[in-house]
Amino acid sequence: MRRPLIGISAYVEPADWAVWRGVRAVLVPEAYVRAVTAAGGRAVVLPPDDVDADVLAVLDGLLLAGGADVGPGRYGQQPHPRTEDRPDRDAGELTLLAAALAADLPVLGVCRGMQLLAVAYGGTLHQHLPDVLGSEAHRPAPGVYGTHPVRFAPGSLAARTLAGVQQVNSYHHQAVATPGRLTVTGWAADGVIEAVEDPDRAFVLGVQWHPENEPDPRPITALVRAARRSGPPVGEHDEGVPVEGAPVL
Repeated sequence: MRRPLIGISAYVEPADWAVWRGVRAVLVPEAYVRAVTAAGGRAVVLPPDDVDADVLAVLDGLLLAGGADVGPGRYGQQPHPRTEDRPDRDAGELTLLAAALAADLPVLGVCRGMQLLAVAYGGTLHQHLPDVLGSEAHRPAPGVYGTHPVRFAPGSLAARTLAGVQQVNSYHHQAVATPGRLTVTGWAADGVIEAVEDPDRAFVLGVQWHPENEPDPRPITALVRAARRSGPPVGEHDEGVPVEGAPVL
């Protein structure tokens, strides 16, 4: 069988390599690619692009990666002093997400990606979680992950996907405040929302932590499996046949 093609939304950030310093580059942490590959998928890196979503015609699943904050104007708020957004990512990823949902393509949102899912479904965010919790527990230091317990709603997609998982990593200063039309199905011990999903769709899941950096990246594995079930037969992509139900762009 052909490996499912999983699109991973990419960062655009200044980067250093070889003799080059501070060059704007399209990049994604390799941990996402490794997790997709280990699950039997093929990773396709997607730079920010809001012209159209026609790339979805050759994809079997969409992974919205972590990164900078979602622009607060997207959910009707003024920026907090600690908010650092990336308008190009917001525009490109929301374009992809809208089309992926219309095509019922499997979607996984990771950290920022979960927050973007909530915003796309009409929700809002806490722009600086320490203002709410009074601590930096979910991002203890620059480049340092926290860990904390997590629980899931019985019978939910999150509970089925994460069966037996009781603790996750954490690196974020924003969080979902209201989920919009999504259903909240995971919580940290301090009440922070850790998982959201759309029960009316086969696979739309958001997780607040970073499963790509866990020894057992189950949400990414589940995305690849869902993509394999929903994808076209071998050879259809090669012949230019669009994914069934994808929008005509």
